[in-house]
Amino acid sequence: MAREPRPSSHRRRFLIGLGLAVLVGVGLGAVLLAGARTAERRERAERQAVVTLQALAQVVDRAVAVEQPAPEESGFGLGEEIAPPEETAAPEEGGMGLGDELAALDQPPADGPEEEEGAKIRRAVARFAQGHPEAGPIRVVLFEGIRLAASTAPQDQGENAAPRRLARDEKPLFDLGQKLRAAVEGNREGGARSPEISLERRPDGTLGLAAPLEQGGQVVGLVQMETKKEHEAAGIAWGPFLLYGLAPVIVFFLLSLVLGERRWALAAAAALLLIASLLLYGRHAIRGLEGERRATGEAIAATIAEESDKAGAALAELGLPAGELEPSRWDVDLYRQPRELVSAAGVVDEGKLGEEIAVDAGRMTRSVILLSLLSLLLLGFVGLGVAARTGRALVEYRIAYAYVMPAMIGMLLLVFFPFLYGIALSFTNANLYNTNESIFQTWIGLQNYLDIIKDVSVVQRTPQGLVWDYTNFYWTLGFTIVWTVTNVAIGVTLGLVLALILNTKDFAFKTFYRVILILPWATPTYITALVWKGMFHQQFGAVNQILQIFGGTPIAWFDGAFTSYLAVLTTNGWLSFPFMMVISLGALQSIPADLYEAARVDGASRWQQFRSITMPSLKPALIPAIILSVVWTFNQFNVIYLVSAGQPAGATEILITKAYKLAFEDYRYGYAAAYSAVIFLILLVYGTWQNRVTRATEAIG
Repeated sequence: MAREPRPSSHRRRFLIGLGLAVLVGVGLGAVLLAGARTAERRERAERQAVVTLQALAQVVDRAVAVEQPAPEESGFGLGEEIAPPEETAAPEEGGMGLGDELAALDQPPADGPEEEEGAKIRRAVARFAQGHPEAGPIRVVLFEGIRLAASTAPQDQGENAAPRRLARDEKPLFDLGQKLRAAVEGNREGGARSPEISLERRPDGTLGLAAPLEQGGQVVGLVQMETKKEHEAAGIAWGPFLLYGLAPVIVFFLLSLVLGERRWALAAAAALLLIASLLLYGRHAIRGLEGERRATGEAIAATIAEESDKAGAALAELGLPAGELEPSRWDVDLYRQPRELVSAAGVVDEGKLGEEIAVDAGRMTRSVILLSLLSLLLLGFVGLGVAARTGRALVEYRIAYAYVMPAMIGMLLLVFFPFLYGIALSFTNANLYNTNESIFQTWIGLQNYLDIIKDVSVVQRTPQGLVWDYTNFYWTLGFTIVWTVTNVAIGVTLGLVLALILNTKDFAFKTFYRVILILPWATPTYITALVWKGMFHQQFGAVNQILQIFGGTPIAWFDGAFTSYLAVLTTNGWLSFPFMMVISLGALQSIPADLYEAARVDGASRWQQFRSITMPSLKPALIPAIILSVVWTFNQFNVIYLVSAGQPAGATEILITKAYKLAFEDYRYGYAAAYSAVIFLILLVYGTWQNRVTRATEAIG
């Protein structure tokens, strides 16, 4: 006699589900916290290095101002300006090494104008290197004459000692200087868009930095420095992890002894304990990030004070004008925009620090909310028995799953991994300028989604009237919906009418018409879109030529929102009706003729036959095709991008083309990923809703 299956225990399932949910939620939170703290420590080290670089640049700036190097008598092309190594002229008396320069500092300067050209620059660099033993090679390049003015690098000693012209193999150094000069000049014209400080983290942990030298508002050279700024990676704090991970499980176990097998009471208790655990861990994480921020502020303030003292002492010792050093402005980003964390008095600005801490708290709060949702889904998946049923199905149909496993692996690598990576990217502010940073450094939580949905200023009232913001998300969403509905309506209507005509018995040349009408779908979309774009050309397009034949005037189709919409609607209508015609024709030919004969015997009219026989029989094939057509049209990239290009002023953009331009024209990768995720959610909700409402697939199988 078969043994009855043991009834499942709700307590055991929810206990396991809570344990897994807490492990995932708190575990991911711990990983994010460790990553954020490590990123903050790395940024702290880099900011300290930038402060040191700024101090060096100001010291060298004053030395360059005193030197006032004379320009070369004649100019050369780039290939001629940078001399080959064998043609590099050696300095008089073999040049001075770093040790000689340091020794020369203790001697009084030479009397008269015979002091070697650029000596003050080299003495300033040598003195700076002496005060920074942790710093690596320092090199100063002046664009006037394309020369190396000073260097402490080992390869620039002896015969290659400064001053000398750059060799051909040093062209990358010259190119870097020109890149920084172009960035400075470009940013002055159009805002901070290009980095004015070069910062490269090398595999051995060394930081390579470079900054422009300016005289009279003009970039005259480059100062390059290497330094090794170590930062300790923040590991997972196991104490809080175990506390917030084990405590809810233990408490739930004790509560389950009281609640028994009451399913929903157990579910509520587990959910409340899970949320409480994640919220408490979130508070712990916020305090940890606040501590790191404060440590950064204190470290930057200490570095600024130290570098200010060293720079002032070096300038005084070298007899160079100190002027206004403004050390509080040395803490800058790569665009040389002051961060203003340290005040002019040399103390941390609590207001600015509070703003940064508030931003960190907001990001962590949004991350905790997201982790809570994921953990609750996992808790419900296990606690409500879905995981158990899934496991039984996997065991029962293991042979079938073994056959489809290769396809599932392919889907995982080619579809699901890119999809999940895109979702993860949507929670960051990834862009062109931070591609080398990890996801932890660019993580901003739900900020991209909030920026998308909170801007509701689609139209504004001005003295000239209403002004529509064509770049607004809701305008683009509204246009995408109108575009999709009208295109699908045209495609379905025209396709169904043509299918009914072609399905007519004894219709002449039926095969010929089928071939002709399928050609728009068979022709590549790219070619068709370009052809229609040419046909709508204002001066040479066939559409305007036809209008002129009948006495009309040429229309600038892409200068107005409505006419541009008509152009893309016509193009996509031409492309979409063959698909619906083929689907409808196939479904019509599958309807038994006996049904129509019986209806005619009963006296049914053609309209009654169409309504009672044709449409119900078409529904199982037509509704899924409509869903598919909606998805295709909603994401019809080629027609919009190639025909109207969103003209005028983005009025005919749809969501997918807007996401593309955000990613590959504005280089806002994280924001574009969030845009794409919104598109996916809209289509997912629509497909699920229409399939459930119409119940089209219930007739299959």
